[in-house]
Amino acid sequence: MPRRARIVAAGYPMHVILRGIDRAAVFFDDADRRYFLEWLGTAAAQESVAVHAYVLMTNHVHLLMTAERDAGVAAVMKHLGQRYVQYVNRTYRRTGGLFEGRFRSAVIEADPYLLACQRYIELNPVRASMVAAPGDFFWSSYRANALGEPDPVVTPHPVYGDLASSDDARLAAYRRLFAGELSIELLQRLRDCTNGGFVVGRPQFERQIAAMVGRRTWKGSPGRPPKETDDGAQTELAV
Repeated sequence: MPRRARIVAAGYPMHVILRGIDRAAVFFDDADRRYFLEWLGTAAAQESVAVHAYVLMTNHVHLLMTAERDAGVAAVMKHLGQRYVQYVNRTYRRTGGLFEGRFRSAVIEADPYLLACQRYIELNPVRASMVAAPGDFFWSSYRANALGEPDPVVTPHPVYGDLASSDDARLAAYRRLFAGELSIELLQRLRDCTNGGFVVGRPQFERQIAAMVGRRTWKGSPGRPPKETDDGAQTELAV
């Protein structure tokens, strides 16, 4: 049975999850993470892809990226898969694959979901009880997005830029977003849509992307997505 085509839409953010086979480790040393980020930055620049957020966990990676062309994100992931697996196999004298099949992905409606997705990504080490606060984890984009530390991999999305008019105010506004927890409903939706290859957005956005790609973009039985509320927003974003 042919596998379902991935939903891609140039110019829209995409949340990507890349996992190790059987959830086995993919990073064994800090040097591994440095090489991964170096190749991520190189591939993103070559393919005109902006990386807005990332986290390198022990056995998986989360990325939030926007590509200028439909094939951009896939090209970055192919480059990473080839270069990083070759590096790991050579360094640790192993053979075979490192990552499970295809990477998982979901197209994200930038406003109002992008910053929620960034929080979801950068809070991964906290949810995994690896650190007490996101700033304590070195291998994520939080230190760039919230603390202003230089990170050549990160390119802020315009929605992030709209948080405030000055750098200091923008960083402070971003940190304030982490004072509250993401709702359980939103966490589950981000996971389900990314693992299932759907769209994270309001019903109007889901229909818009569906018209572009010629297929259903929401989870569930075929048909129209749920009705929007009167203000066009979904209650799970009240976080």
